[in-house]
Amino acid sequence: MSEPVRYTLQEAHEMFAKQINGLVWRLLGQSERTREENEQMESAAFASLYHWTQVGTPVHGQRGEWLLSHVYTVLGQAEPALRHAERCLELTEENRELMEDFDFAYAYEGMARAKALGGDIMQARKFLVMAKATGEKIGDTESKEIFNGDLASGDWYGVA
Repeated sequence: MSEPVRYTLQEAHEMFAKQINGLVWRLLGQSERTREENEQMESAAFASLYHWTQVGTPVHGQRGEWLLSHVYTVLGQAEPALRHAERCLELTEENRELMEDFDFAYAYEGMARAKALGGDIMQARKFLVMAKATGEKIGDTESKEIFNGDLASGDWYGVA
């Protein structure tokens, strides 16, 4: 029998953060989810953020807040979607020097979708314009394509 793998606390947090993040994305990728899967997706997004806050940087926190906002937008829950989108944008602005160019684009996209879901169409359009403009400035071609694909997908709740 082989020795069990032992992890430091830091290593365990990082492993859980990555694995749970992957679970959230797998659930988001399903065309249909059960109520239980939606609840699992929500809990997993929080768990991933928690583990990243233990071992990550403000960038991990920013991306975790965006993911929570995205999950709540997909679930049609405007208030928590906006709360997490605002926190994502706040972390983005507070840690500008640590962020990648696509982090800014996603922060604006998150705000746009959350505002749209909440019915604030004027603000949603403002943030959508910012997301598109910032997305056009993403330097890495693959990251730009991924962002533009994400921007073009999903529900925009009446915002063109």
